[in-house]
Amino acid sequence: MSAQSPSPVSPAAFSETAAIRCERAAAELRAGRPVVIADGERRVATTALDSSSPAGFEAFARAAAQQHYLYLTAPRAQTLGITDERGIRIPLAGQAFTALPALAYLRDAVAPEGQSVAGNDMDAASVEVARLGLLLPAMVSVELGADSTLFDGCLQLTFDDLREGAHQAGQDYELVTRSPVPLRDVGMSEFAVFRGGVAQRDQVAVIVGNPDLKGAVPVRVHSSCLTGDLFGSLKCDCGDQLRRGLHTLKELGGGILLYLDQEGRGTGIAAKMRAYGYQHEGLDTIDADALLGFGADERRYGSAVAMLRALGVERIQLLTNNPTKVQRLRNAGIEVVGCVPVTGEITAENEQYLRTKAARAGHHLDVDALIMAAQ
Repeated sequence: MSAQSPSPVSPAAFSETAAIRCERAAAELRAGRPVVIADGERRVATTALDSSSPAGFEAFARAAAQQHYLYLTAPRAQTLGITDERGIRIPLAGQAFTALPALAYLRDAVAPEGQSVAGNDMDAASVEVARLGLLLPAMVSVELGADSTLFDGCLQLTFDDLREGAHQAGQDYELVTRSPVPLRDVGMSEFAVFRGGVAQRDQVAVIVGNPDLKGAVPVRVHSSCLTGDLFGSLKCDCGDQLRRGLHTLKELGGGILLYLDQEGRGTGIAAKMRAYGYQHEGLDTIDADALLGFGADERRYGSAVAMLRALGVERIQLLTNNPTKVQRLRNAGIEVVGCVPVTGEITAENEQYLRTKAARAGHHLDVDALIMAAQ
């Protein structure tokens, strides 16, 4: 009797999703290689200045026939004295690679001598791919004609890929494993690890006690802070908020802490360290991020919403001082029925940071009252 032949496998079983194409595009940018973004007949070849080399830049300039330009976001353009919510394109014909950092992210830069023009949705798309790769939003790009073939060897990404990838990123989180973990001063908790999103990162939900998942569950949504959470940096209150958040969840009878992998308010550890350098020179956290081309808060909460829904949570009592976080979760479909403040210790090193969060980011913090209460 002959062995039965295995069933044929459909090629669709290994086909790419939009999220995978977005992830591959981000990886290409991180490796210093261009990608091509298309919207119908419109096409732009783009590479990230953050990961470019002098040789790579020169090769790009030759392929672009010196028609390439540097795209800067609106926050960075504003630091150069140019106001345009679409960001700006700066022509680069004849420009040396060494001149670009001063335009793109260094302090005390001056407005470009050449004529800059407003960016468009193609440029915004290129920045979105850079964001996925945790790169600075400064892009070297060129518009491609219909007959151009010089960048045909590069990875191709469409607007639909970006839209569908973002949608998939918030839908495909899966529970990988759950395990009990005893925490100091908190007691036995449970760590639930989820995997998903464009980069398939692992995100963690820490379940403290036995919360009633059918009620308004106390929840702390905490974005990772390597310097504060792990090393005890005095420049922020993140480590204090993490530990006090866990204690508060215990005091409330149980709850969930979502620990999200989005360092530096969503900019990544490298950009965060660049911003720290500017803060050391006297800038506040928002102005430091603007110099790098970022907005005041680049975090996103699709993973938090996916994790809460996977745990069966629809209504929450949010542990936060940040009204923007409340609104973003509500916009994503999570019912936030109330807030519980979570504050940290105020030090000489983080006082200005906290005042900035209150004055410029709208956080519900009365820094003077907190200082008086600690005395």
